[in-house]
Amino acid sequence: MPEAVIDEFSATEGPISRRFTLKQRIVLRIIIFLGHTFIRLLGPTLRVCVSREEGAQERLDQRPTVACFWHACQIPAAYVFRNMGIRVMSSNSYDGEYMGRIIRKLGFVPVKGSSSRNAVRALLGLRRALEEGWTVAFTLDGPRGPRYRVKPGPVALARSSGVPMTMFYMAVDRAWVLNTWDRLMIPMPFSRVLLRIGKLINVPAETSDAELPGYEAKLQAALDRCVEFAEANVNKVGTAEFPYHEQE
Repeated sequence: MPEAVIDEFSATEGPISRRFTLKQRIVLRIIIFLGHTFIRLLGPTLRVCVSREEGAQERLDQRPTVACFWHACQIPAAYVFRNMGIRVMSSNSYDGEYMGRIIRKLGFVPVKGSSSRNAVRALLGLRRALEEGWTVAFTLDGPRGPRYRVKPGPVALARSSGVPMTMFYMAVDRAWVLNTWDRLMIPMPFSRVLLRIGKLINVPAETSDAELPGYEAKLQAALDRCVEFAEANVNKVGTAEFPYHEQE
């Protein structure tokens, strides 16, 4: 992916912002190095299966789509969806800085903003990415929850762009689960991972503002189904029913 394309949507890979203290900048560099190295070493050990609802996207790298998933899944998702040029909303916070730089190293493109700050700027950047044929992704319950609750941004973006929403959940049979609001999953090496992808949802351009909550409810229901299916079947990964996935 050309560097010029990446920089059009996100901060450069230059020095970490001076708005952070010297101590914060040093810690950021350590976190970025360790985080990227950990995901690159862990990822190849994961035993992944991909399962799709009828009407779901046919390939992981299918684009453009408005991709929706939960914050807890971001570590296994970062590896499985690496190097696809996916645009991801990234906040200007301290946490957003290191997450944005880690995912850049994995082939994602951070777009600065969040659901609480600079949201309009970020949504405009994501809309432009969709127009140019890229997939954009949202951790729907980020950056601070409530956990497993859909927010309206992706539905509005799908309506304005004419691009369908896709959604997924990744269940892990053995993981360290952090005691944080999102219950972030850190897969253990050689864990089974079941990636369940839901049916595509189109939001017609003529949809009124009053009708948007109905599509938010559809998205919520689709993600709830993905969670239920993946958690119920993750222990079957590697069987004839759920064979291991080869990178597409």
